[in-house]
Amino acid sequence: MSMDTMNPNRDRQKMRDRKKSIITLTLAALFIMASTAQAVQVQDLIRLKGAESNKLVGMGIVIGLKGTGDGGKFAPSVRSLASTVQNLIDPTVIAAELKDAKNVALVAISVNLPASGVREGDKVDVHVSAVAAKSLEGGRLFLVPLIGPMKNSPVFAFAEGSVIIEDKDVPTVGMIRNGAQLTRDIFVQYLDEGGRITLVLNESVATLPMATNLANLINGYLAPDGPNIARVIDQKNVVVDVPVHERREPAAFISSVLQTYVDPSMISTGARVVINEKTGTIVFSHDVQISPVGVTHRGMTINMITPEPVATDEAPRVEQVNTVGIDPENRGGAKLADLIKAFNQLKVEAADRIAIIKEIHRSGRLHAQLIIE
Repeated sequence: MSMDTMNPNRDRQKMRDRKKSIITLTLAALFIMASTAQAVQVQDLIRLKGAESNKLVGMGIVIGLKGTGDGGKFAPSVRSLASTVQNLIDPTVIAAELKDAKNVALVAISVNLPASGVREGDKVDVHVSAVAAKSLEGGRLFLVPLIGPMKNSPVFAFAEGSVIIEDKDVPTVGMIRNGAQLTRDIFVQYLDEGGRITLVLNESVATLPMATNLANLINGYLAPDGPNIARVIDQKNVVVDVPVHERREPAAFISSVLQTYVDPSMISTGARVVINEKTGTIVFSHDVQISPVGVTHRGMTINMITPEPVATDEAPRVEQVNTVGIDPENRGGAKLADLIKAFNQLKVEAADRIAIIKEIHRSGRLHAQLIIE
């Protein structure tokens, strides 16, 4: 046995080196996990062109109504019923013979297909709306073919089933759960004729700086040695060339694009204020600036306590004012957050807050995109 294999100091050194390597790798892994936990994936900011929801439409009749249908007062539904009877039961029947049938209704039918596509045999929900009937409650849609919204479209599905009224205040609109069954496959087409995919930025982040940041990120991550594979078309669209050898089976490449992490600091959306007037909600980004402005509204007041140099809590000087100054010293650094703080101090109601923000925006003093919902 050699002296090297019997050296205990050398064995201890190897053990220390091994532990140090394990610690280093662990810290590196934790750093990566912490970094990605803070980041946002590309797929959370965009949708792929071609992965859109499709729609199927049709017209049909709902039967089995309790006197709330169209009946003889609405000729189109009676003619539709007569045509159905002629095809299935009695070819000699005429619409006039069905004029007293009040248990049928003509309905418009629509189906929203998922953006991921569908396969033959899949079932989807059906939306039905009465054309003239008072109510569809208790009715059943008679079997009807569904086509695409374009002229001369082939049949993609058949729909039938019991109508469920979800809103009792609107009995002329209903739903049939899993009421349509697909008869054709509808696949998602991600690649265009040139072997490219298009990333369509979500409306909330669709700016030229954001599109540019996204293209630069993809180029740096997937094509670090060039040439660039991503380029900006406009503020909403970024086109990415799929490598030739990936085009036959592009799923892996597309997944790598979608799973690329974006540092939140790179998400440039511009200053925005979103107001929901129904709920009174105001959402704004931290960088919304306001030019120097004074606000007075409906006699709102603020209590300002200014103690004398020797004043005590029991003897302050109280002033009442009905004007709030936002950046009164004209420093040019006021933000919407400062105005919100003033609102809180004045206990301004939500409706009044919204009215004031809208007026400031109308005056040109609110430097942000204002979105009213």
